Formats: sequence, structure tokens, C-alpha cells
Amino acid sequence: MASPRLVRIPNPLQDLHTIAPATPGHPAKPIRSINGIAIDAVPATSFRSEPLAPQVPLFRPPGAVEESMFLERCTKCGDCQTACPYHAIRPANDRLSAANGTPTIEADHQACLMCADFPCITACQTGALETTAPKVIGTAMIKSDLCLAGQGQPCRECVDQCPEPGAITTQGGVPIVIADACTGCGVCRTACVAPDNAVVLMPVFQRQTQLPQR
Repeated sequence: MASPRLVRIPNPLQDLHTIAPATPGHPAKPIRSINGIAIDAVPATSFRSEPLAPQVPLFRPPGAVEESMFLERCTKCGDCQTACPYHAIRPANDRLSAANGTPTIEADHQACLMCADFPCITACQTGALETTAPKVIGTAMIKSDLCLAGQGQPCRECVDQCPEPGAITTQGGVPIVIADACTGCGVCRTACVAPDNAVVLMPVFQRQTQLPQR
């Protein structure tokens, strides 16, 4: 004869032994559980909180200070944008939360030509762009599988048009970016004539925090 099947009936008094910690506006209260497994509903996630700061670094104009400091100092006045003779500086779009309206550079729109006198920095009156900050906005990388020279075709467009001496060299006829010399201006990306652009630009991930005095 088979043994009778036992079914455990939860004891509410025993299962209400765990206490949820108090939070502002919500006093401590028991958590309902069965065999140690919580059965209370999980609170809905709130999507009404303040927008997060952008996690992806942006291409800022030359001389930009550290990002949190930049966002504090930049008033979105547009003076640097007006001062740029090549119209390379444009405001960030509204998808970038706190960075919305602050100056950025998009090489696919217009590369930065790294003017000798940096009028964008001179135009900035708030210290978001500093003459003492590095004039580096990113780094380029050339994907050899997309590069015409990497496929054995004669091409030196990026090498010949790069404005920074020694930033792009060649090995076996294939262009290679020297990161320490590259400013990330984007001219090489603009110059690339490959069917699928072989140049990838990466912004500076962490800009200098301690700057010399003006």
C-alpha cells in the first residue's frame, strides 16, 4: 500500500518571520514567504528618475577639460561653434541627456582641422575649453580589412591628408595610426575613399582633470 502523500500547508505565522528593512516613507514590514521563498510582489521600476549622464564619451572641441567639469562650466552659449571657421563644432542632440546642446565634433559632418590659433578655445569665456588642456579629441584606427591599401590596392589618401606629422605611417604599404601622435581630428576618416570607411574614430575616454593655471 502506497504511503499517503503529504502536502505542507503554509503556516502564515511561521512564514511571516522575515522583516523588510525600513526605507524613507515606508516603515519596516514582514515579507511573506513560503519555505523561505519570498512571495511578495516586486515593486515596479520607476522610469521617472532624473536622466543619467551620458556613458559614452563624446568628441569635444580641442582644449576641453574633464567631462564633469566641462558640463559644469559650459553654458551652451555657442561661442565656440560660431568661432570655428570650418563649422566643425555643433551642439549635441537631445538624446544625450545633460550633454544636450553642448559642443561636439562629428567628423562625418566636418572634421576638426586643428587651427594653429584655436579660435574655439579663445572664444570660450567659461573655461570649458582651456588653452592649457591637451588639444587631443580622440584617436583614429584603420581597419585593414576595409582599407584599400590593406587589400593590395594603391591608396595613400589618409596618409597624405593627415595634418599631424607622423600620426599615420605605413607598413608594407598599409597605413597605421601612431596613437601618441594622433589628435583624433577625423581628417583621415573624411579622406578615406574605401567603399566602407576604413577609419574608426574613438573619443578620449578620460580627459585631464588637473590643469595648469591660465
